[in-house]
Amino acid sequence: MLVPPGIAYIDHDYVPMEDAKISVLDWGFLHSDATYDVVHVWKRRFFRLDVHIDRFLESARRIHLELPVGKPELEMILAECVSRSGHEDAYVEMVLTRGTSPTFSRDPRDAENRLVCFAIPFGWILHPDRREQGLSVAVSEIQRIPPASVDPRVKNYHWLDFVMGLYDAYDRGAENVILKDAGGNLTEGPGFNVFAVHAQTLSTPRRGVLEGVTRRTAIELARSLGMAVEERDVHADELANADEAFATSTAGGIMPITRINTEPVGDGNAGPVTKRLIDAYWHKHDDPDWSVGVNEILSRKE
Repeated sequence: MLVPPGIAYIDHDYVPMEDAKISVLDWGFLHSDATYDVVHVWKRRFFRLDVHIDRFLESARRIHLELPVGKPELEMILAECVSRSGHEDAYVEMVLTRGTSPTFSRDPRDAENRLVCFAIPFGWILHPDRREQGLSVAVSEIQRIPPASVDPRVKNYHWLDFVMGLYDAYDRGAENVILKDAGGNLTEGPGFNVFAVHAQTLSTPRRGVLEGVTRRTAIELARSLGMAVEERDVHADELANADEAFATSTAGGIMPITRINTEPVGDGNAGPVTKRLIDAYWHKHDDPDWSVGVNEILSRKE
């Protein structure tokens, strides 16, 4: 089995990625009954680890999952995965599944929750050498699962709407997709939030979306730079008519969107507001208030 090189923590042990396996009877596999979070490591430093773990714990609480370890131990497990992997820049995921029931009970309370963590090489939605070119997205007519059915604030694997949207985007000559809600307002893409820029004002959807850590970071940075930010319903037409647009994700940070439904956004290049936020975002990766070193965490156990 070909998998990215890395190290996983599963069933209280650290193993190579190719040896990390869960049961086919796990509710996470059978029913997408799981939550997860992803934090990235850049130059051996976790970026906003505390925020990611707090969101992970809150997601678990909302869907009645119990983490089998405390927050300090979870930090240690994640750091150990990165250290053993040898990666300088890493994509680090923590997963909590409903687990399995010894009797194959249909009562989720009978399952023993399972924690899986892993570190693999950093993965990009948009590689830096394509940053000026930007993302080409389609706004699909396939609707996002409504939040009344599945709360998007709980990071989850319910991605079939996104996958069908991606195939819609591919058919239309785009490389990625954004889904709308029933009212024609933007929600999010597979693994990213979206922002529209008009002059110096940023607008981002407030409902039907994961409250992304990079989304939060972009909002904080924009306001610190004197930009106005509105969290509100954003109609799809506003994105198509924006001066600039960008996506935010742990898998790549702040990324320009330069084409929507095959039409250019603004002049078709990354705009000045987006570029300013990109610079501020990556500059923060060395800030000890925003990041923590892998070795710094590991030293706590000594």
